[in-house]
Amino acid sequence: MFAFFYLFVYLGRFNFWPISPLVKDDLNFSYLQIGIINVCLLWGFGLGDLFHGRLSEYYGFRVWIALGAITTTLFNLLASFGTSIWSIAIPYGIAGFCNAACWAPGISMIAQWWPRKDRGLALGIIGTASGGSMLLMWWIVGYVGIEFGWRSAFRYPPIIVLILGFVLYFLVRDRPSHAGLQEYIEEDVVSSTPELPGPGKLTRLGPYKSLLKNPKFHLASHVKGLENVVKYGLTTWIPLYYFEVGQHSIESTILLTAILPLGYLIAPPVSGLISDRFLDSNRRPMVITSCIASAVVLLLVAIIPPDSSYIGAVLLLLGGLSIGLSPMSTLAVDIAGRDMAATSSGLLDAHGYAYAGLQALLFSIILDMTGSPWNIVFISMAFVRVLSVAMIYKVRV
Repeated sequence: MFAFFYLFVYLGRFNFWPISPLVKDDLNFSYLQIGIINVCLLWGFGLGDLFHGRLSEYYGFRVWIALGAITTTLFNLLASFGTSIWSIAIPYGIAGFCNAACWAPGISMIAQWWPRKDRGLALGIIGTASGGSMLLMWWIVGYVGIEFGWRSAFRYPPIIVLILGFVLYFLVRDRPSHAGLQEYIEEDVVSSTPELPGPGKLTRLGPYKSLLKNPKFHLASHVKGLENVVKYGLTTWIPLYYFEVGQHSIESTILLTAILPLGYLIAPPVSGLISDRFLDSNRRPMVITSCIASAVVLLLVAIIPPDSSYIGAVLLLLGGLSIGLSPMSTLAVDIAGRDMAATSSGLLDAHGYAYAGLQALLFSIILDMTGSPWNIVFISMAFVRVLSVAMIYKVRV
């Protein structure tokens, strides 16, 4: 049920991306102003990640998810009435903060039901839902924006998130014991060690202290951050790149760039299944594979002109597939154990969105000040993936 709910969550989170060319044209925004709106969304979401995971461990995962769905819809509606940079960016940033309540609590809820040996596939299915959510968002929001205007894209698609938030609240339970079932027991030493009780480990701020003292978690968090520089860097800038440099129509641009999240949809369960069944639940090899493959694709995007729809489609599909192979969310839960899964997922994701917001700001400044050198943007992303290989190599769980 959570995977189905998450299929539609991006209708209220990343719905600015496919319509950004329309907003830019209608309100005469610069690249920097487009970047600021993205920064507010991404950093708003990251800030929410710092709090929502831990709060959901107190008040209940499904309660927090439903609350996030309601408030996401409300602040998207407020953003739709914006006429200037800040009248859009501020409510949209708050919508990002609220939408974060739908992620870490959900990851922790899944962790309560599936042990480590099956967790890669379980969270891989959630990754597929995330990729599917990006794809559905691109199509639905893109269609609504083209047919009814960009303001409608903020107003109507997020209503689906609101409705499904209520449905999820009434249909799911946070953990097996809430459904009258027995909790699972981790069978091996590697899997059970993160769940051993420690002094003050589960007190109010205990999970934060425990995780922030863990060097493996620190490295994993920064790798996630660098991963989001690429994942959300592509989804932020690829539409404008193909629209302006490739000279594609807005309809063609939306259809072409919708292929990128198709890769995000296919790869996660494959990665999870491989790590669970063939790598003894070791996530690191899949992260390294993802980094190397996506670096190669990014170099090709930088080199090959964007005027061919067919070549662009192949590159974007390969880019989505290679990035989607990285099971960083599963790795965070493996490091922390199920009792701190929401806090660890939130902290990891907060790093991810801090970096993602930084790339939106940094690349927008580069594009505005130096005459749109798009190849530098994609080469920088490739370098980031190579750097991630060196960092993740030291994370053994």
